[in-house]
Amino acid sequence: MHTALALMLLCPLAGAVFQAGWGSAVGRRASALAAALAVAGSFAAALVAFAGCGVAPTHVSFGAWLAFDGFSAQFSLLYDRIAAVMTVTVTFTALLIHLYSAGYMREDKSYARYFCYLNLFVFFMLVIALADDLVFLFLGWEGVGFCSFALIGFWHEDTKNVVAGCKAFITTRIGDLGYVAALGLTIASFGEASLTGLSAGAETLSPGLAAVIGFGFLFAALGKSAQLPLSSWLPDAMAGPTPVSALIHAATMVTAGVYLLMRLDPLLAYAPPVGATAALLGGATALYGACCALGQRDVKRILAYSTVSQVGYMFLAAGAADVTGALFHLQTHAFFKSLLFMCAGIMIQACHEEHDIFRMGASLRRRYPGLFVLFSCGTAALAGIPFTSGYFSKGRTLADALTHPDPIFLLAFAMGTLAALLTAVYVFRMYFVAFFVEPADPAPVHDAPALHAMELPLWPLALLAVGYGFANPPEFLHIRPWLDHYLLGVTTPLPPHAVQAELFVESLDALLAFLGLVIAWHFYRPARHPAPAPDGLLTAGLGLDALYLKRLAAPYARLAAFAWRAIDEDVLDGAALGLASGLSGLSGAVGRAGGGRIAVSLAAVFTAVAAILAWVAFGWL
Repeated sequence: MHTALALMLLCPLAGAVFQAGWGSAVGRRASALAAALAVAGSFAAALVAFAGCGVAPTHVSFGAWLAFDGFSAQFSLLYDRIAAVMTVTVTFTALLIHLYSAGYMREDKSYARYFCYLNLFVFFMLVIALADDLVFLFLGWEGVGFCSFALIGFWHEDTKNVVAGCKAFITTRIGDLGYVAALGLTIASFGEASLTGLSAGAETLSPGLAAVIGFGFLFAALGKSAQLPLSSWLPDAMAGPTPVSALIHAATMVTAGVYLLMRLDPLLAYAPPVGATAALLGGATALYGACCALGQRDVKRILAYSTVSQVGYMFLAAGAADVTGALFHLQTHAFFKSLLFMCAGIMIQACHEEHDIFRMGASLRRRYPGLFVLFSCGTAALAGIPFTSGYFSKGRTLADALTHPDPIFLLAFAMGTLAALLTAVYVFRMYFVAFFVEPADPAPVHDAPALHAMELPLWPLALLAVGYGFANPPEFLHIRPWLDHYLLGVTTPLPPHAVQAELFVESLDALLAFLGLVIAWHFYRPARHPAPAPDGLLTAGLGLDALYLKRLAAPYARLAAFAWRAIDEDVLDGAALGLASGLSGLSGAVGRAGGGRIAVSLAAVFTAVAAILAWVAFGWL
C-alpha cells in the first residue's frame, strides 16, 4: 500500500519534471506519450491501492518537512475509501484528458510546457486527495491554483487570456485567506494540523470555535470551487485550451473545495451553521449558474456556468452531511462534464475555432455523427434524463435537502429544484441549436481525420455518463447501491426518511427534465430558426463582475491612486526630497565656510567671538 500511494504521487510529478527538462527535445509524439504514461502509472497505482483498501484508514508518513516552535508539518497521507474513490476518479478522467490532448494540441508549439503543467496539475490534485497534514494539503491547494493560472493563461500572447488567469489566481487567493486563518486556529487549538487530529478532537472544541474554523475552511472552499460570492472567475477560465477546461471543471481544481468539506465532515457535525450555510450557498449557486447559462452563446461559457451550478449541488449534499451523495455527484459530474467539454473542443476545431453555438448547426451533426452521439450522452446526463448518471446523483442531493430537519434546507431545496428545470432548458437549448438548426450565418465545417480520432478517448466517459448512476441507485429500485455499501463505516448512511423521499424527488426530477426539454424544443426547434437574443443581464453573469468592479475594484483603485499620488509622491517623496535639499544646502554652506578664503575665515572668527561675548553677557545677567 505504501508503495502504491508513493507511486500514485510520484508518477505525475516525474512526468512534469521530464517535460520541463526534455519534453521539447524528444519530440511532440514522445512528449505526449510520456505525459500519458505518467498519468497511466498513477491510475494503475490508484487501482492497486483501491483493491487493497479496507474499512480502516491507512496512515502513511514520509517524514517532517517543516518545523518551528514545537510544531512540525508532515508529508503524511490519509488513505480511506473516500480517498480511494476520489483518486481513481481523478486519475482515470485525467488519463483520458491527456490522451485527448495529444490530438487537440497537435499543432501547438508549446506542447511540452502544456504537458508539464498538466502532469503537475494531476500531482497537486492527488496531494489534496491524499494529504492528512493540512499544511501538506495546503501545498496541493496552492499548487492547483498555480497550475490553473498557468494553463488558463497558457496562450499568453493574447492579453485577455493572461487577465483571465490572473482573475482566477487572485479570486481563489482571496478565498485562501480563510484556509490560512482556519489552519492557524487549528494549530493553536491542537498543536498539530492533521485531518485525523481535527476529526478526533472536534468534540473538544467549543461550538463557537468549531464554527469559526469551519467557516474559514468553507470560505476557502467557496473560492476554489467557484461558489457564490467567489464564482466569477470560473466562466473566464475557459480562455485556456479546452482540455484544460475539462480538467479544471471536472476532475481537479473546482472539485477540490467540496472534497475539503467532505474531509471536514466530522468537524462540521459540531458546527451546524457551517453546514447550513454551505447548503444555502450551494442551492443559490446552482440557481445562479443555471440562470447565467441561459444567456450564453459561447459553448464553453455555457458549460462553465453549468459547472458553477452543478458544484452547487455538491455543496448542498456536503452541507447536509451526506458525504456519499456529494462524492457520487462529484463522480458523475466528472464523467459527463469532461465529456461535454472535450466534445466542445472538437466542435470548436471543426468549425475553425468558432465558439458560438448559433453558428454551428445541422452540418456539424452530419459531418460528425460520433461526436453527436457522444454529446447526446453528456447532454442527457447533465439534464437529468431518467436513469442516466446525473439523474440519480442530482436527485440524491435534492433528497438530502428536502429531508433535512433544518428549515433553511427547504429554501436550498426550492432553489435546487428550480435550477434543475433551468438546467434542462439551457442544456437542450445548446443541444438543439448546436446540432439541429440551420444557422443564417453558418461557420464553415471541415471534416478532419484528427478530429475523429479525438473522439476515441471519449467513449468510456459516454458510457459512464449514461450508466454510472446504477453504481448507486436509490433504494426504491431495489438494486444494490454499491457506493453506499462501499463507504459504509466511513461515512454516515442516509436516514430512513431520506431514503423514502428519494422516490418523490426522483419523480419530480424526471418531470422537470422532460419539462425543460419541451420548453427548449418550443423555443429552439429547427423550424423556428432561432436567433440569438441580444446580450443582457444573463449574458453578463447577472452583473456580478460589474458589481465587483464598481463596488470593490474601483474604490480600491482610487484608494491606491490616492496613496500613490497624495501620500507616496507628495508626502513621503516630498519630505525625502525636502530633507535632501536642506541637507544639500547645509553641506554647501559648510563647504563654502571651509574653502580657505580669508574673508570667509575672518567672518567666521568674528561670528564665533560675537556669539561667545553674547553668551558671557547673558550669563552675567
